[in-house]
Amino acid sequence: MSDAVNPMSLVTTAAPDFTAPAVMPDNSIDEGFNLKSYLAGSYGLVFFYPLDFTFVCPSEILAHDHRVKALAEKNCKVVAVSVDSHFTHLAWKNTSVDKGGLGNVQFPMVADLTKSIAKSYGVLINDAVALRGSFLIDKNGNVQVAHVNNLPLGRNVDEMLRLVDALQFHEEHGEVCPAGWQKGKAGMTASPDGVAQYLAAHASEL
Repeated sequence: MSDAVNPMSLVTTAAPDFTAPAVMPDNSIDEGFNLKSYLAGSYGLVFFYPLDFTFVCPSEILAHDHRVKALAEKNCKVVAVSVDSHFTHLAWKNTSVDKGGLGNVQFPMVADLTKSIAKSYGVLINDAVALRGSFLIDKNGNVQVAHVNNLPLGRNVDEMLRLVDALQFHEEHGEVCPAGWQKGKAGMTASPDGVAQYLAAHASEL
């Protein structure tokens, strides 16, 4: 992995901005796609994957696509990034799922041919491809979550849905979210009394 940035060190800091070509949901090419402009006023889920036309990657990309609507309902936009060209992204989108392609996934797919975006997020490995990095960005443009998986290990996209809910719960109520918290469950006041009260009621559920 690049030694320039530790992806975990990005948490609480401004998400690295970038401008690069991207294939948009309608299959048009935006030569100057800009992350900050695209996410303005929204939460963002930026995820990196190694390469187009590979193996674990299409399952992850489709998993994100199947949750685009649920994320949009939470005011969260999805952006995918790999070191492939936008032309390769488009070719993969134009390949049907039953032939190993993506079909018309509904989020921007960014081309990081220079690998500078992967480097800025600390996920470039062996100066070659990006690890499976996922970054949850709040409405102020700050990274709130950074998850990075090694190449063989596919992600659980539902965990990002849960974390969007948790972030929004915290922002709205000021309470913190204990282990395994799900939307609709009790939060915890961040104090000795708060944790005692929570554990007295919920410790057996953990």
